[in-house]
Amino acid sequence: MEPKKNPQADLTRNSSLYFVIGLAVVMFITWRALEWKTYEETNEYDISMNVDDELDEEVPMTEQIKTPPPPPPPAAPEIIEVVEDEVEVEETVIESTETSQEEEIVEVEDVEVEEIEEDVDVPFAVIEDVPVFPGCEGESDKRACFQKMMQKHIGKNFRYPEIAQEMGVQGRVSVMFTIQKDGSIGNVRMRGPDKNLEKEAARIISKLPKMTPGKQRGRAVRVPFSIPITFKLQ
Repeated sequence: MEPKKNPQADLTRNSSLYFVIGLAVVMFITWRALEWKTYEETNEYDISMNVDDELDEEVPMTEQIKTPPPPPPPAAPEIIEVVEDEVEVEETVIESTETSQEEEIVEVEDVEVEEIEEDVDVPFAVIEDVPVFPGCEGESDKRACFQKMMQKHIGKNFRYPEIAQEMGVQGRVSVMFTIQKDGSIGNVRMRGPDKNLEKEAARIISKLPKMTPGKQRGRAVRVPFSIPITFKLQ
C-alpha cells in the first residue's frame, strides 16, 4: 500500500529561497541598527558663553591709596630788597700777539733732539753687523764663522743624558736664545721630545762664551738666534 502524499505540501521544495530571503532581512535589520543615530536636544543659546553661577564670587574692591597732597609752594617775601653791586670787577685786557714791523726778530738756534734708544730685536739673518763669536774677529765672513763656531761648541760640549739612553729617547731639540746688547746670552728657550734632552741642550747653551754684540746702524741691539741640537742613539 503506497502512502498518500500531497506534492504541494513538500516543505523542502522552496527552502533555499526562504533562506536567502531570511538572510537578506537579517542583514537589512543589522545594517539599520548600525546606522541608527540619536541626537541630543539642541539649545538656542551658545553654551560657550554660559558661565556657571557657582564660580561667581564677590571680588572685594581694593581701596584706593590716597597719596598725600604736595606741599604748598613757599610764600613769596612781602618786601623785595634791592642790593646794589658795589664790588668793582677788573676787566681783563687781552694783548695782541701780532708783531709789528718795528720789533726785531731774533733767530733761534737749532734745537738738538736727543734720540732715545729703543730696545729692539733684530734677527740674525737680517742684521747689518752680526755678533762676533770669539775667534772670528779676523774673518771676512763673520756670519759663516759664527755658524761654524756654534757647531764646534755644541760638538765639544755635547753629552748624551744617561737616563735618556736607558729609556731609548732620541730626537731634535730646538734651542732659541738671545745675544744681548752686552754680548751675554739670555732668554734661553727649548722645545724637544723629552725634558732630559731639553735640559742637556740648555746646559750646552749656558757654556757659550761672551760675544761681541750685533749692531744695527752702528748701535748695539739684541739678536735672537735659534739652532737645532739632534740627539741620536748609535
